Amino acid sequence: MDKLDQFLDNLQEEIYDEAREAMGEKGFDRWRNPQFAGKMENPDAHGRVLGTCGDTMEIFFKFEDNRVKEGSYMTDGCASSGVSGSFAVELTLGKTPEELADITGEDVLKTIGKLPEEEKHCAFLAAQTIQDALTDYMNSAK
Repeated sequence: MDKLDQFLDNLQEEIYDEAREAMGEKGFDRWRNPQFAGKMENPDAHGRVLGTCGDTMEIFFKFEDNRVKEGSYMTDGCASSGVSGSFAVELTLGKTPEELADITGEDVLKTIGKLPEEEKHCAFLAAQTIQDALTDYMNSAK
């Protein structure tokens, strides 16, 4: 069993090294220690977007004094979708609806620091989901 354990440990380290290289240290850490993940009960806003890649992302907000007090996300996608959703929610905390409207995929990418070229669309999916949640909030405020 020792050889199997050693093989699995080496394989795990190889996977971690590849992920760290692909996402950078900040993205890797968020992948290993997700924040803001999960469905929010009774949100003031909810966005749900199906990306061109087939990943679905959802973002939930609670507002207080016209600012995002709490946020969370869910995705059925890859690690880059999860990391993008997490950092996207982080970007929204404390922001007004007007400030949310300005958040772009480039902002999410900049916050993460690094994603593989073929997965950068995940940051744009997260930003699009923020905008969908903002639309939901503005429509419900009318």
